[in-house]
Amino acid sequence: MANRERNQRILLELVKQPGNSRCADCGAPDPEWASYKLGVFVCLNCSGIHRNLSSRVKSLKLDFWEDELVEFMKSNGNDRVRPLYEKAVPAYYYRPQENDSAILREQWIRAKYERMEFSGEIKYPPGILWKKGRDNSHFLKRKFMLSEREFTLTYYNKENSKGPKAVISIKDLNAIFQPEKIGHPNGLQITYQEDGRTRNLYVYHESPEEIVSWYNAIRSARYAYLKTAYPTGSDEELIPKITRKYLKEGYMEKTGPQQTEPFKKRWFILDSEKRKLFYYKGLLDAEELGVIFIGTESKGYSVKECVPKHARGNKWKHGVLLETPERQFVFMCEQEREQREWINALRQVLLRPMSPLQL
Repeated sequence: MANRERNQRILLELVKQPGNSRCADCGAPDPEWASYKLGVFVCLNCSGIHRNLSSRVKSLKLDFWEDELVEFMKSNGNDRVRPLYEKAVPAYYYRPQENDSAILREQWIRAKYERMEFSGEIKYPPGILWKKGRDNSHFLKRKFMLSEREFTLTYYNKENSKGPKAVISIKDLNAIFQPEKIGHPNGLQITYQEDGRTRNLYVYHESPEEIVSWYNAIRSARYAYLKTAYPTGSDEELIPKITRKYLKEGYMEKTGPQQTEPFKKRWFILDSEKRKLFYYKGLLDAEELGVIFIGTESKGYSVKECVPKHARGNKWKHGVLLETPERQFVFMCEQEREQREWINALRQVLLRPMSPLQL
């Protein structure tokens, strides 16, 4: 018993050290598990992935630790092990955080410890993805090609097509994992600009490894483009611009400019980087119905709770009033919690200074 308590005390001291106080894989604070095969401290969620890799994990508090395993952990630890498995992670490669999707975290861990990918060689993905039809819900096989030299993503309706269905510029492209929205654990949403409008592609691949390879290949092309477009920009400035998550998504009801038109249910996406609120007829639409620019309070923009004057077709009761210099927009949320979340998200954008290009 004394030996067990002594070893547990040593491990709990080790995990408090700066290099070990966060999960070796996702950065979650206060990890309570460890891989005694690799010598790293990990969180509960990442420990499950390691277990599936036969990486041999134990709880720091619940499991019995033999003396030799404790000595192994003392001689290793996150800071010593990380350079062995992350010595050549490309700058564009997305390093998942604790709240990221399971597919990103799992493939990051498998890429590091199972496939040993980060030896300096760039891995390009295969050419087939399942893509949702523009005007229907069917997913069909499509051939995709990514060119870092031309900064384009091209796809074809058939593998032997003579010409592409679309050639997409990398300049304004964004990619984000959307498993719940798309209805597939490997679902990826690709967004880009076409003729002044925002276009969405919804794709997936049955292989988690290949869809994450596609995601990071897109990030690689975006990184190469940004380095060309902004040659003096540092990695610290450019890497956050490679791909981005949306601040908030969800359904709200919307009325027209006179605020007397019937309310209609719409899917909204708030892109804080672009300072734009997009709305769609449905959550998997290819193109937006409209877009609202969100400026700052000093420029005449504001958001607050409201009760609409008219409620034709309105089923939800929790109002949001977004005011711009041109007009007022009235939205209705189904729950009070959603109303608070939308108001807080919009205020985050309102309070953030505009970039010179947005002024």
